[in-house]
Amino acid sequence: MKKTTLLTITTLILLLCSSCYKYSKIWPILCPTGDCEAFYDVVYKNQSISPNANGHYEIEWDGLNYFQLKGQLTELHPDYTMNGVPSIDCRFDSDYWVLFDTLSFSIPMYSYLGWFNDQSMNTPISIGNYTYTMVDLINLHPPYNIAGYQVPKHFCYDCPYAPTIVGTHSRYTYYPTQNFLLDDEMVGDTINLFVETIFNEGGGIYYANSDDPTPQKIVKETITIIVI
Repeated sequence: MKKTTLLTITTLILLLCSSCYKYSKIWPILCPTGDCEAFYDVVYKNQSISPNANGHYEIEWDGLNYFQLKGQLTELHPDYTMNGVPSIDCRFDSDYWVLFDTLSFSIPMYSYLGWFNDQSMNTPISIGNYTYTMVDLINLHPPYNIAGYQVPKHFCYDCPYAPTIVGTHSRYTYYPTQNFLLDDEMVGDTINLFVETIFNEGGGIYYANSDDPTPQKIVKETITIIVI
């Protein structure tokens, strides 16, 4: 065999072996100013509300039928933006539902953010003299969550896309804002809001030949509202 042929075969083997080798990729730090943080203010009638001694927010209903969460997020490294638009997703949910416009109820452990204790939604819910499950209510009249969404009839609870149907989002901004329903029927009630902020929404992905996924940080927070 000619020397040139041996050299060609050796080079080919080295190339094939190098293509199978995984390397450690050094990604830019997610938030250059430090840790990625999310801060949310509770706003009613354009006024920020300070938490009480227990860390809860008391809203005095005064005729305006909504309140807001307004966020301020740490800025991402430019590599995690597209033309200056950050890869951020803020997700909102609550445990407070409205049925028939007048009847309201809360499910303390249900949320698409992972607060549910029964994914089939068959946990009994006592409403007055009746007992329903979430499935019963959806088939009867789809309940409305004050975060701004309604679970549709014939909802596929076990489908992989189910989490994308429920909850509301504010994406691609460092200043997310979400409105929540509020009315006089809610006076005296306690509401839990669930917020999930994802820095680098498309992160956590392993690229070819890399042992390290793209960085991502998820910040979860529960905000308790008392309507007075």
